Amino acid sequence: MPKRDKQALGQRLLAAFRAAGAVEVAPDILLPAGALLDLYGEDIRARAYVTADPIRGEMMLRPDFTVPVVQAHMENGAEPARYCYLGEVFRKQDMGDLRPEHLRDNEYLQCGLELFSRHPGADAEVFALFHRLLAPYGLSAETGDMGLLMDAVRGLPVSDARRAALLHHIWRPGRFQRLLDRFSAPVAPRDFPAVTAPWAGLRGEDEMQARIARLRADATEPPLPPLWSDRLKRLFALRAPAPQAVAALRDLAGEMPAIAPAVQRIETRLAAIGGQGIDPSGVIFDASHGRTTMEYYDGFTFSFLATRPGLPPVASGGRYDALTRMLGKGREIPAVGGIIRPGVLAELEAAA
Repeated sequence: MPKRDKQALGQRLLAAFRAAGAVEVAPDILLPAGALLDLYGEDIRARAYVTADPIRGEMMLRPDFTVPVVQAHMENGAEPARYCYLGEVFRKQDMGDLRPEHLRDNEYLQCGLELFSRHPGADAEVFALFHRLLAPYGLSAETGDMGLLMDAVRGLPVSDARRAALLHHIWRPGRFQRLLDRFSAPVAPRDFPAVTAPWAGLRGEDEMQARIARLRADATEPPLPPLWSDRLKRLFALRAPAPQAVAALRDLAGEMPAIAPAVQRIETRLAAIGGQGIDPSGVIFDASHGRTTMEYYDGFTFSFLATRPGLPPVASGGRYDALTRMLGKGREIPAVGGIIRPGVLAELEAAA
């Protein structure tokens, strides 16, 4: 696909975002790696291009736009505000699947919008804008809510340490399930004899003693009752047209009271999406949607997918309120955004 075709399509999308009131920004291509690794998690290191600068330290080719846009807004921006952008991002191939039909470009265009607003209808507004722009391509729309899953974990009858571990790995389904299985089984007693030799290694004595204390406390904690694992399993597996999913979530909220506020929030959002002229029955709600994307999403998530196999999501996005708190240095503002891949749209147009 010629690069000029992708750029031309990207410019059309960018013009639409500008027409929606967004200010165009152009974050640097080479970014400090430290903040990105803290925010994305170390897993991004395997997919990002990282290099060392003798003056600036460890640097990373831009893996996406959201973090630098949030950083700039929290340093200088007023509220509410909306920004748009078009430019390249850089990702290594996923070593988990090197089949030729699954290999993607290491450098590809992203065109996106970020909205900083306290308005309760911001999620529906952003979703509806993407829905209108992508309607001609016959894509399927899917949504989720990471806050729903995090509230479910926070409501488990487990220790704070186990709850924190599960929340930390909620974006890694395999690791999360292994932890849940371990917490659902009795812990074998472990003996930690007194240490008489000098401490060695990178960790200090205080840190190691604290680790031993946590392991001892964990060994005495009773296993998570099976009914809670079953409830989580049913929640995470829920996938249906949005109205049917909401009905199922209401039933689950009767067994998992901690998710009741999130269920109400999802229901209100769907009503707002309907108010934008979109039929909610044509939108899939997948409770696990967003679990394998960037770790900064903490609420509403969405994607638009092509029916043609082997293509990545045409568009994706979500809410990331916690990210503004982390970067805001005492300030915060609710924020939601998303990106479109002009290159994938260009492929779909060429195949039409």
